[in-house]
Amino acid sequence: MKNYLNFETEIKNIENELEKLKDPYNQEGLSEVDTKKISETQQELDKKLKDIYSNLDHWQTTMVARHEDRPKSKFFIDNLFDDFVALAGDRYYGEDKSVITGFAKFDGQSVLVIGQEKGEDLDSRIERNFGMMRPEGYRKTIRLMKLADKFNIPIISFIDTPGAYPGVGAEERGQAEAIAKSIECCMELKVPTLSIVIGEGGSGGAIALASSNKVLMLENAIYSVISPEGCATILWRDPKKMLDAASAMKLSAKDLLELNVIDEIIQEPLGGAHRDKSLILINVKKSISQNLKIFNEMSSDDILNHRKNKFLKIGRGKGFISNPENLTSLEVKKNYIGLFLDNKKYLLLFGLFISLISLLLFIL
Repeated sequence: MKNYLNFETEIKNIENELEKLKDPYNQEGLSEVDTKKISETQQELDKKLKDIYSNLDHWQTTMVARHEDRPKSKFFIDNLFDDFVALAGDRYYGEDKSVITGFAKFDGQSVLVIGQEKGEDLDSRIERNFGMMRPEGYRKTIRLMKLADKFNIPIISFIDTPGAYPGVGAEERGQAEAIAKSIECCMELKVPTLSIVIGEGGSGGAIALASSNKVLMLENAIYSVISPEGCATILWRDPKKMLDAASAMKLSAKDLLELNVIDEIIQEPLGGAHRDKSLILINVKKSISQNLKIFNEMSSDDILNHRKNKFLKIGRGKGFISNPENLTSLEVKKNYIGLFLDNKKYLLLFGLFISLISLLLFIL
């Protein structure tokens, strides 16, 4: 049974009509299949999908990103990689099932795969904690990212989470520290890292794994510092204003590409990734392959500087910076006062001068 969003009523009606035309035996009596009518209805459906999905507002995009039939991380891992070996545990507390991690082969090349997994049905969603990672999940990924770095293995992450788990237990076990350490680890790696936002990229829970050389997004995915409902609650004290919040937050792939927060948009099938999962697999595989090739000729230091420059450039206009493409070489220029204070000889003379003036004033 297909699941439809509230703005897809017309699409639902056309698809129901199309199903009846393709299976006339469900109607009273027998009839011939009307191929001409089927073709016309299919064209009408394609046109309606194009009209609706080419004009989605930010809240509708958020709904598509959260669609329960949307392909999840496990789907991509199962279909894009060979010889996947799942690894578990953070060696401190336990296993976090909201993130799948392990080594695999991609086109014959060894890679580390990390995937935030929401689950496919109610039972698996509860088991996966709806994709909300706990501290042990981040510590598990840190452990494996350092291992991949040691053996020069590229890292591919699939981002799909409403945010890090905000429960009391997670806070007691150091949620904020685990996220900060994960970001720090991502920035220090000397191997190529790719992050693909396939659904929701929510808050620090996503950034902890998306601090990568290349950040890619599916066309109808979202990436933001907070959920639209959370933003509306904070700004207007009214979670019903999530449409205004979603528009103001610039959370769509198109907005983020213009802001240089992400590097590439991966096109989805007409009507969203859930309507043609085989096509989205082809598009994602092609994008991963192309982006991994970029780093084949780079040294480990070049890869590290590439990542640093990418994040240092976000939000910067050219302004007074002469070379915005190489911000890792920026140095703080000291003024004359700074140079004076750094020279111990000058400081000593200045101290003696002040002491002499004080003594003269006392005598007079």
